[in-house]
Amino acid sequence: MALNPPAPADGSARPAVIDVLIVDDDPLVRVGLSMLLGGAPDIRVVAETGDGAEALAMVRRHEPHVVLMDVRMPVMDGIAATEALRARSGAPEVLVLTTFDADEYVVRALRAGAAGFVLKDTPPAEIVAAIRQVAGGRPVLSPAVLQLLIDRVVTTPDHGRRRSAADSRLALLNPREQAVAVGIGQGKSNAEIGRALHLGVPTVKTHVSNILAKLGLNNRVQVALLVHDAGKLDDLG
Repeated sequence: MALNPPAPADGSARPAVIDVLIVDDDPLVRVGLSMLLGGAPDIRVVAETGDGAEALAMVRRHEPHVVLMDVRMPVMDGIAATEALRARSGAPEVLVLTTFDADEYVVRALRAGAAGFVLKDTPPAEIVAAIRQVAGGRPVLSPAVLQLLIDRVVTTPDHGRRRSAADSRLALLNPREQAVAVGIGQGKSNAEIGRALHLGVPTVKTHVSNILAKLGLNNRVQVALLVHDAGKLDDLG
């Protein structure tokens, strides 16, 4: 008998069965992922394809909750496809498939609206956990990616200009919203932010919604990137 899927750590809702679209130009990768995910009782692979352009049509047809998106593909790459998907109303979450030698694309994918990334050689249980996490509204940002983001912010030639632009955007938020945004940038869950700021989780969720609306962003990862750009990671107690 199948076990019930574990509840999200921060109490956020996710579908009882998570519909997943696999997008990768390597047929062997698609087959392997389909077999892997087929063993999870709360995950259902609804379709698969080998290019980003076809993924857009498949999302309209199948309405998946999560898209596993490769980066390097013909016709339309994963970054362009992610941007197009995340610009839509009711967009699915996008979990990027990458390799260590594709780190240069990770930040671009996250800025495009991806909820996180998984390496293609990630252990199966961790891939399943990552899908459950993004389906529940939680980004997948490993310490390695956080360090990558920090390094990019510090070493890019336009660091000063990017920091100034990020500061100006964060100034649109009130002080409490800015504090919540910093917590998001630190990778904290809603419950962890609430404890740090002495707020209830529903109040934190309201602040997160307001932050996304005011900044014109569509997920927590983009908020985290903005906080990184502004150099405000140490502002939350």
